[in-house]
Amino acid sequence: MTQERVTAQREQRLPMTATSEAEIETLVRTFYGRIREDEMLGPVFARVIGEDWEPHLKKMMDFWSSVMLTTGRYHGRPMPAHMRLKDVTPAHFDRWLALFGQTVDEVCAAEAAPAFKERAHRIAGSLQLGMFFNPATAEGRARAAD
Repeated sequence: MTQERVTAQREQRLPMTATSEAEIETLVRTFYGRIREDEMLGPVFARVIGEDWEPHLKKMMDFWSSVMLTTGRYHGRPMPAHMRLKDVTPAHFDRWLALFGQTVDEVCAAEAAPAFKERAHRIAGSLQLGMFFNPATAEGRARAAD
């Protein structure tokens, strides 16, 4: 596949966003500052991250740079990291998304905010499918709906 086709496909999948590395850094630092103070999410993150949050913040800046600016800087595997969190529930994701949305509204340009939120919801949905999907339960629900 030519580079032009790869670029065209990427632009088709991910519309350009009016954001910047500086805005991503502000978002990540502000958001995770709030996470640390949150009664529900703070303890979960503290157990995993410990005292030194800077490596996690850098990783999240790389992640959001890759997601929003297609820089390719993030090379992690989020699903295995989240699968290890046995005490996380869908309510934790709801809280995370609520805090993220509030922070996006406060620190991001109005043109970029919808794209950040849409991608966050998509990512959270994928992580939740991986963590909580039970084929037996889903099959039962499908049969019950018939």
